Amino acid sequence: MQIGVVLATFALIFVAELPDKTMIATLIMGSRNRPLLIWIGVTAAFGVHVTIAVLAGRLLALLPHAWVEGVTALLFAGGAAYLLLVSEEEQEEEGEEEVAEAPRGLRPVATAFLVIFVGEFGDLTQILTANLAAKYHDPWAVWVGAFTALAAVGALGAFGGKALLRVLPLAVIRKAGGVLLAGFAVYTLVVLIRG
Repeated sequence: MQIGVVLATFALIFVAELPDKTMIATLIMGSRNRPLLIWIGVTAAFGVHVTIAVLAGRLLALLPHAWVEGVTALLFAGGAAYLLLVSEEEQEEEGEEEVAEAPRGLRPVATAFLVIFVGEFGDLTQILTANLAAKYHDPWAVWVGAFTALAAVGALGAFGGKALLRVLPLAVIRKAGGVLLAGFAVYTLVVLIRG
């Protein structure tokens, strides 16, 4: 397992997930229930999603290298556009809707699991994880990096999301994430062209 791949994956997924609707949903659930129970449910759902994404990435790796690089560049660019152009108010509303639509009467762990499990399907970080697994050909390193990043964001949301948002506004987090993803898109495009 390559530590560089773990760290690169962690940084990218952490920044991409931080301003996401599921972080908002986690923050809301953590403020209404015991944060540890919410974090356990959220982390379990993220584990399932990362596993699915890495398996999908292994299938993508069967494509020609130039195709993988091209798709990766497009998805980085799409993620950057999403973070830079979609308003944080819209993300907050979606996060609140996910919590409101959660089945009532479930224990907090199950509710948190279901909210994140449903909300993360096809999400930016799941797609990025699949692409990173295809790009780096080191599925374990990508899995560890993506899972620990998502678990860390889940912990921030469940245990201290409100305090974090007082110190670092969501708009700043979204813009920084968008700029980072745009940089990765440009870098991947340059690698593809030189390739």
